[in-house]
Amino acid sequence: MNRFLTLAASALLLAEMPMMAQITERPRPEAWKNLVEGGRFADRFEAMPAGQLSDKNWGCADVQPRYVDNGIEREDISFWGGNILRGDDGRYHLFVCGWKENSPRGHMFWSKSTVMHTVADRPTGPYRVVSTIGKGHNPEAFRLPDGRYVVYVIDGYYIADSMDGLWMYGQFTFDNRDRPIIEGLSNLSFASRQDGSKLMVCRGGGIWVSRDGLSPYAQLTDRRVYPAVEGEFEDPVIWRDSLQYHLIVNDWLGRVAFYERSLDGLHWVVEDGEAYEPGVSRHSDGHVEQWFKYERPKVLQDEWGRVEQMNFAVIDTIKWEDLPNDRHSSKNICLPMNRGLRLEVLNRTPINARTKKIEVLVKGDDPELPLAELEIASLRFGTHSEVNYGRGAKALKAEPRGNDLLVTFQGKGSGITDEEFAPKLIGRYKSGRLAFGYARLPYVNYTPAILSARRPVTVEGKSSVEVQNFGLSASKPCRISVWMNGQPLASAEIGVLQPYEKVTCRLPVVLPDGKENDVVEVVFEQEGKPSERNRFVLGPAQKRK
Repeated sequence: MNRFLTLAASALLLAEMPMMAQITERPRPEAWKNLVEGGRFADRFEAMPAGQLSDKNWGCADVQPRYVDNGIEREDISFWGGNILRGDDGRYHLFVCGWKENSPRGHMFWSKSTVMHTVADRPTGPYRVVSTIGKGHNPEAFRLPDGRYVVYVIDGYYIADSMDGLWMYGQFTFDNRDRPIIEGLSNLSFASRQDGSKLMVCRGGGIWVSRDGLSPYAQLTDRRVYPAVEGEFEDPVIWRDSLQYHLIVNDWLGRVAFYERSLDGLHWVVEDGEAYEPGVSRHSDGHVEQWFKYERPKVLQDEWGRVEQMNFAVIDTIKWEDLPNDRHSSKNICLPMNRGLRLEVLNRTPINARTKKIEVLVKGDDPELPLAELEIASLRFGTHSEVNYGRGAKALKAEPRGNDLLVTFQGKGSGITDEEFAPKLIGRYKSGRLAFGYARLPYVNYTPAILSARRPVTVEGKSSVEVQNFGLSASKPCRISVWMNGQPLASAEIGVLQPYEKVTCRLPVVLPDGKENDVVEVVFEQEGKPSERNRFVLGPAQKRK
């Protein structure tokens, strides 16, 4: 398996890099100017709650005054990374890393950072350090189905029976399954699947799955799942709510982030507009804490998985200009989010251009989102590419259904096709607050099968390919075919595979010897149509034996 940079090697490379501005202006697509409020993920950020406002602390003028009790900050420690878990004790637990502000080389001392367990009585803080866990950087904490806690750090993880410790260090194992590891295995982020297994994205944008959340993690993709645009991508954060998967990735050089959604965690659709950018940390009076960098985003989810808060590592200047014993430093901030509405489509048959009306049940279980205050005439419903630009199906009427609200939309203009798995609603409340949400479709399987192949091999004159179902429901019988450099070589039938079940499929021909850079593909066919392609590029160590 490919080796990846250790913390020490990464720090050395950064130390040798020339000083740079860490900014390049990325031009935004012209169409983004036409997005309506709610079309961008960034529109969901709400004002920071009032707190201890001060202009007497460290930091340049752009971050003065600020709420010094938001998140975690101290004069003597530079904080970075980390996420928040809601504890069984009703308190909020931020697992963050940091180092002494007066450390040699200032911010560039990050490779020797320490992971800390911090606690607060409210989600936005202030958080206080209660214990240290161990050395490590860019932590992300999650809970296993058996109740244990894991705190991932670059190159390893800590595990304990409770958040109070004792923490034991371990390392994940990874099976790249004959695929290239995309930009190394660092800055991992994890989402819980419906059966308690974990979906993981690495810094490079590869998707991995672990059945128990510890090891091994199996790679399912052969290329990054990020938007096909220019960018220096890192800081991915992935999560799942009661409906779908979400992913945000940051272009650190362009200081703009992108937002994606997925039915299965493997195939993603990108929504237009910024997921976040400098300036999202605002006060209710309009004042903005203008942090130079917003990095390491993490999410705090409610009982339905909706994002109720995001937290960021922020710094007030270029990282290389944050020196020991100076006025610069970094902290972790907490930003409240508009959680959105829970929606369910009642149409039992698939929606298409011939659908006359669409019935959407808006759940009324959130006291902070009173349905009586919805401005019905403002509501638009349909696929994100329509609704985000102010188009989509218009609301015709609304009527109470117990605590819920049944909104009937015209069928025309929704843009919904057979590929849609979570149509979107955008509108507003009478107060002017944004109303939005994604709807469950009754005819969509939200635990689909995921068939994935290893590279075909020939051993002792017999050729075969291993196929495994990494999805959460049984697969349908299908045909696989093996191609080399665009030419079909062989095919075979595969029967039903249960979740995590795998089979070795024998091929009726002996595969030719591959040459370096030959492209081998395994194509899955459902009902006579290609449904998935697994691509392998042969290298010196990958020729068939």
